[in-house]
Amino acid sequence: MTAVTRARDAVERRLLTTVLGLPEGLQRRLAGRPVVLDGDTLATDLQLMLRLKRVARLPAVETLPIDKARAATRHEAAQAGGDLPIGEVRDLTVAGLPARLYVPTSSTGGSNGASTGASDPLLVFFHGGGFFVGDIDTHDAPCRLIAERAGVRVLSVEYHQGPEHPFPAAHDDAERAYHWVVDHARELGADPERLGVGGDSAGGNLAAATAIHAARTGLPCRLQLLVYPLTDARHGARAGSEEFLSMRLFDEGFFLSRLFMDRASESYVADEAHLDDPRFSVMLADLPEGLAPAYLCTAGFDPLRDEGEAYADLLEKAGVTVTRRRFDGLIHSFFNVTGAGRSGPAAVAEIADAVRAGLH
Repeated sequence: MTAVTRARDAVERRLLTTVLGLPEGLQRRLAGRPVVLDGDTLATDLQLMLRLKRVARLPAVETLPIDKARAATRHEAAQAGGDLPIGEVRDLTVAGLPARLYVPTSSTGGSNGASTGASDPLLVFFHGGGFFVGDIDTHDAPCRLIAERAGVRVLSVEYHQGPEHPFPAAHDDAERAYHWVVDHARELGADPERLGVGGDSAGGNLAAATAIHAARTGLPCRLQLLVYPLTDARHGARAGSEEFLSMRLFDEGFFLSRLFMDRASESYVADEAHLDDPRFSVMLADLPEGLAPAYLCTAGFDPLRDEGEAYADLLEKAGVTVTRRRFDGLIHSFFNVTGAGRSGPAAVAEIADAVRAGLH
């Protein structure tokens, strides 16, 4: 990255932070008339953020070649993520996959719990991005916030993505990574009895599938953190059924678009039959006994809202303890908006508190 690029990025980040930090009344004047759909009002700061993106005429990630789409995703995440404090960050390799360990300032285990005899809870985290964009860098900020606020170690793990590596590559990677963590928990400074798995969007899908795998194979898992997870690869549009209402209401203009979701499927799914594989469409899975308690949150203006909440219903019917939360007024991707505005940081802080409650 050149000095000119770094300077430009710094100016853009400062502008976004400044504008989204304005008083609510002034933000409303800049954002325009309130957007109300399905009885919910879009958060003013996020409405303004979406308007700024339209004014800047930034191309949608889903319209770009794969290399540029990934670069644009990293850039957008860096602009909205902020520079958040953390006790320690270490890059490492987990089951042959790139990973990053976040150690909170409050850690009792130091750099390596195995050497001190102390250990912390640990959340294995899988990033979102539609199985074709996103990496540990795009989700650096929310992982920092969760680790530091919840007082847990967070291990963010990358996985193979489409189109280079179609289904079930990412799901296989997630399972292998979780097995590795269970076997090496002490080396990570983690308590093997206080492990959890989490993710957002596509990563939420991987987390849900991994939690199911853990229950079936007897691996310890105390919490599954599911942030607006993809739970049905067909989004409810199966034979004899209609797609979820949120998929029709919010599939354009609220960050996650129908075009993005179509490209995600095209990139990751080589065979349409895989859309009905219960590892991918966890709504179709036979839920085993011993499935970890879930914290499942959705966003009010997210196409994936209804399928996430339908999965929460299924978990509850299967006897799983579920804490469910709909963040009214928020959009898909709020999880990455931790360094600007008020609604995103507040929501992720609440999620971090749920992680603390679930793993401590």
